[in-house]
Amino acid sequence: MPKMKSHKGMAKRVKVTARGKVRYKPSFASHLMSGKSGDRVRRLRKPVLVTPVMAKKIIPRLKAVSR
Repeated sequence: MPKMKSHKGMAKRVKVTARGKVRYKPSFASHLMSGKSGDRVRRLRKPVLVTPVMAKKIIPRLKAVSR
C-alpha cells in the first residue's frame, strides 16, 4: 500500500493552528482595493477560520504536512 500524500493545493492555502482549527486568507483581498470600503478592506486583512464541519474534511488531507 503506498503512502498517503498530503493535498499540496490545500496545504498552500490553509494552515492548521496549534489547537486544531483551520485558518485561511479570504478571497477578494489581493488587488482592486480602492473600490472596496475601508471596513471591508480591514476585515479582509485578517485570516478567517473554517467552520468545524469543513475542518473535519480538510484536516485529513493535510496530515502529512501538519506534523
